[in-house]
Amino acid sequence: MSTMVRIDLRSGAVADLAVIDRLMRAAFDPGFGEAWTHNQVLGLMAMSGVWLTIAEIGSEPAGFALSRRVLDEAELLLLATAPMFRRRGVGAALLRSVISDSRMQGARTLHLEVREGNDAIKLYRAVGFDKVGERRHYYRGVDGRAFDALTYRREIF
Repeated sequence: MSTMVRIDLRSGAVADLAVIDRLMRAAFDPGFGEAWTHNQVLGLMAMSGVWLTIAEIGSEPAGFALSRRVLDEAELLLLATAPMFRRRGVGAALLRSVISDSRMQGARTLHLEVREGNDAIKLYRAVGFDKVGERRHYYRGVDGRAFDALTYRREIF
C-alpha cells in the first residue's frame, strides 16, 4: 500500500524548461522516441492558449503537464511523472488540474493522444476518457518498430 504524499501544483514558465527536459528524459522510455526537444517545448510555450503545470513533492519536481486550448477544445500535449514518484497520485493530480483549467478557460472537450501499450491509458480511462480513434504506426521506436497512437476524448463541461 502506498503512502499518501502532498503534491503541490504550480504554473510553469519558460524558466522551468530545464526541469521539463530532465523530467522527460527520466520519464519517457528512449526506446519510443516520445520526448520532445527543448526547442519544441519552447516553441509551443510561446503560442497563445498553452499552459504548463508543474507537480512537486517537497522541493522535488515530480511531474508536469503541458496543455493547450483552442476555442472550445483543449489538448493534453505531454504528461510525465518522474519514475521515483510514480503510483503516488502525481499523474492523476496533474490530469485533474488540466481538466479543471481547461473547463475554466471555456473548453468543452479535452483530447489526448497516447502510444498503444502506455501504462497511462489506465489513468486516462479511469478519469473518463474514451478512445475515439487511432493512427496506425504513428510512433516509431528507435529500433524501427512502429506503434499505433490512440486518441482519447473527454467531455469537460
